[in-house]
Amino acid sequence: MLRTFLFILLSCTFTVAVADDQRAQTKQQIAQAAKEIAELKKQLGKIQQEKSTAEQALKKTETEIGSLEKQVNTLKQQEKDTAQELVALNQKKAKLQDARQQQQKLIAIQARAAFQAGQQEPLRLLLNQQQPEKFSRNLTYYQYIGQARQQQITEFNTTLQQLADIATQITEQQRLLAEQRTSLATQQETLQTLRKQRQQKVAAITQKQRKEAQSLQTRQADQAALNTVLSTIEATLARQAREAKEAERRQQQRLAQQQRIIAEQQRQSASSSNTSQPVKTAKGPMVSTAFTHSGGSFANVRGRLPWPINGRLIAHFGSARGDSRAKWDGVMISSPAGTQVRAIHPGRVVFADWLRGAGLLIIIDHGDGYLSLYGHNQSLLSRPGDRVKVGQAISTVGNTGGRDQAALYFAIRQRGQPIDPIKWCRTQG
Repeated sequence: MLRTFLFILLSCTFTVAVADDQRAQTKQQIAQAAKEIAELKKQLGKIQQEKSTAEQALKKTETEIGSLEKQVNTLKQQEKDTAQELVALNQKKAKLQDARQQQQKLIAIQARAAFQAGQQEPLRLLLNQQQPEKFSRNLTYYQYIGQARQQQITEFNTTLQQLADIATQITEQQRLLAEQRTSLATQQETLQTLRKQRQQKVAAITQKQRKEAQSLQTRQADQAALNTVLSTIEATLARQAREAKEAERRQQQRLAQQQRIIAEQQRQSASSSNTSQPVKTAKGPMVSTAFTHSGGSFANVRGRLPWPINGRLIAHFGSARGDSRAKWDGVMISSPAGTQVRAIHPGRVVFADWLRGAGLLIIIDHGDGYLSLYGHNQSLLSRPGDRVKVGQAISTVGNTGGRDQAALYFAIRQRGQPIDPIKWCRTQG
């Protein structure tokens, strides 16, 4: 009975110590998570500002492109109008060319008639006149012919000038349109290139923002899951402490009765050795609990602890976890999937379940505020409440929790504070 009481008393003390350790660990992890989340939010703010600047630049470019497109549409309309004008000018040109040909024919006829009549036609009419009235009429007729000839020549010259002017107008219109097309095409190409570059920049920033947001959400979700687990552990330990305290109270009552019986037996016994042996036996469980073992307490075996598996370190304590904010609070050990993971020190399993971000995770309490954590396991061989010995297989190596390759996450905590496993485990090899 005395041995049972001492064991219950020890369990009560252990439960209270574990609860204190869990509270300290929870506060430490929540503070660290809050710091990381704040850094992520700060980074997201910077990215949002950078994205806003890039979007403003893109907005300016696309506005300029829109304005340029409007100019292009206006130019196209001008081209249509000019094309119609060119059609009209060409039609007018064709008519003028026809008129020129007719005028040329008429002038040619008149020229031949004049040549045949000779320069002295009016003089011959005067010298050969028979009737004065007929001479007057013929003279007037020749005057009219001369005036008509001069008018036709003037109109012909005017037609030639109009044709030259129209040809100049057509050439100038075509030149201006070609220049405008070339200028707008160059601007369009430049702005399209600029828009593509800015679109790519906005897309890259958006992708970065999405990745950071997902990282923040994942980190928050992982922290929430860890908080839930730790809260559950703390609540369980608190309940166990209350139960142990109640058991201690009941056991004290039994112990008081038992002590009275033992005292009576001592008076009746002639040998004092028979009374001392149970006390010594009763003290046995106290030195064989999780606080001590053959190698000493956890604190006393620093530098002499075995590693949980044989493998190669692929991530060291304090190294970056792939971004500038989070660092490893333990180590990662590469090893084939299915390799048995062994406890580094005697203790009690306080958690063995799947946890987001850590996969299948097992946590062992070694007493005095020391915990060891083993994550990303393929399978768990121990359950919460199990007591394990040093070297006992507790799980197998895997890649659960989002790992690409099989590896073991191994960490040591002292009252919630991460400590470097390399300083506690013996050198490999």
